[in-house]
Amino acid sequence: MDTSMTPTFDHLLLTQPQDDVWLITIDRPTALNALNKALLASLSQAFYWLDSLPTTKVILLTGSGDKAFVAGADVAAMQSMTALEAREFSHLGMALMHQIEACAAPVIALVNGFCLGGGCELALSCDYILASENAVFGQPEVSLGITPGFGGTQRLARSIGKGNAMQWILTGDRISAQEALKLTVCSQVFSPAELLKGGLAQAENIAKNAPHAVRFAKQLIHQGVNMSLQDGCQLETERFALCFTTQDQTEGMTAFIERRTARFSHL
Repeated sequence: MDTSMTPTFDHLLLTQPQDDVWLITIDRPTALNALNKALLASLSQAFYWLDSLPTTKVILLTGSGDKAFVAGADVAAMQSMTALEAREFSHLGMALMHQIEACAAPVIALVNGFCLGGGCELALSCDYILASENAVFGQPEVSLGITPGFGGTQRLARSIGKGNAMQWILTGDRISAQEALKLTVCSQVFSPAELLKGGLAQAENIAKNAPHAVRFAKQLIHQGVNMSLQDGCQLETERFALCFTTQDQTEGMTAFIERRTARFSHL
């Protein structure tokens, strides 16, 4: 793809480090990449554009610099909000988090430095999280007199269980990368210098697989966790059967039998 045609978005850098793999870097370092209305809008536009490209196989999301992935929502911008303005701000953040979850391609958060409040909620909306050793997670909103507003109470409880989420959110404690790994908030921890390399390696492993199968599997996991086991398994049966209408299923199984590398076509 001709990356010279890549659109630009305020406070974001979009690069294509591998074929069909995109990296979104949140670039607002003077504010530790804090989320305000403009940045939420830019992220939404960027994800919409990438999701519209049929060749997008994996999206990586990170923050510029080594101090913060996203240090939170912009407190200075929130301080004077009315209740109606706060509701609107929450709606904007919630819409972005749902949009990321609904992306056809897998989205992996690469968390470096502070990942607090809205930043933690942003990372939790991704399909999974890879962290550097200097990552610090937390939902400290109660110390500011507010609750999480971008889905933190809901996604964190679903991720690590009600009790752990209660302790984390009600205390406002900060959690190290190793503690986050034990709680399964993140899947792996890397040295700061190896985080991007580790993310790209996993993106490459995902991108080599059949695109339809990867996208169906992502959908099944996201939808199934909110269903009964019986309904989730029925949905899995339907998606499994749908795979057999694709050229990629024929190619994948033929390549396996012929002991060669599959050449998937997105069909």
